[in-house]
Amino acid sequence: MQTSAAHAPQSVAAVGEPPPVPFLLTAERGRAARRLLGHVASLPLPGPEARLFAVMVTIRAARGGVGNVTGMDLNALRLSDPHEAVTALRGLGWQIADTIFDSDPAAPPTSVTVPELSTLPAEGDHPLPVGRESRSRVSGWTAKTMSAKPLKKLPPAARLAALFLAAHGTAERLEPLPADLPVACLPALPALVEKGFLAELSDDAYRLDPRVGHLAGVRVPAENDTAPGDGSAAARATRFRFDADAWSAWKDEASPALRRHVQSVEDCALCAFAAPAVAQAFTTCAPAGPPAPATRLRHRQWQEAHPEPGPRAAAFTVDFRARHGHG
Repeated sequence: MQTSAAHAPQSVAAVGEPPPVPFLLTAERGRAARRLLGHVASLPLPGPEARLFAVMVTIRAARGGVGNVTGMDLNALRLSDPHEAVTALRGLGWQIADTIFDSDPAAPPTSVTVPELSTLPAEGDHPLPVGRESRSRVSGWTAKTMSAKPLKKLPPAARLAALFLAAHGTAERLEPLPADLPVACLPALPALVEKGFLAELSDDAYRLDPRVGHLAGVRVPAENDTAPGDGSAAARATRFRFDADAWSAWKDEASPALRRHVQSVEDCALCAFAAPAVAQAFTTCAPAGPPAPATRLRHRQWQEAHPEPGPRAAAFTVDFRARHGHG
């Protein structure tokens, strides 16, 4: 969304601090969630059901190699064959007693031992070096993501995909599909759009729906929320602080044509952009410097797939404007 300098008013200036954004994960804990999922993705498991159960066990056993799981926890995953999933994890050497199948609410939890996680993170070589507080927060995020309203009736493959996409994504911008997203999850992605977990999905990129934006593991860079030493263009950009009153004043000063354009973007049900994202797009400049590696990769892949893009790009533009009502 580009604006003309000749007709655009001055940039929005935030008035005071915005209220805290209710994200479940900080940037650091988002990275911890991605490490967890990456570890589970690397395990030689037969399908999404076993892998979904492995996520639950792994986060609980991340510190010390032993995690408690109840039969009710296992039932809550709604696996088509829980016994098959447990057998698959036992095949990795994980120690899981048959008491895991006792779904009586009064039954004690079953201690599940994961040998490769038995070394404490503080002792050095550990596949998931996560702190106690981060482990607890990521565990809570996992449970809340899997129980999100758009996922309630979806199969395990879709819920597993949702975990990966939430951990690697945001509602503020398109992100590339995770490189470690299990292949078995790919057929489930359209259902995540249909049910409202994703706002956008293409062959290699996606954006979370704003309604589940609080589950995002990627934080659009904000003060003190980037990784140490992050020298990316996004991290170097001026921090944007949204203020609703300042945004309204900016629109009041805009030309009638620009106001109509802004309104069409804000009202677009297909894009469903959050107000801060629209305000930032219209009132700030793109950061200087080369594009991110992921952006360059997506562009190169697109160029290879579309050697003569002119006519198709024109047709896409016409179709997009017809459906969205804006450019």
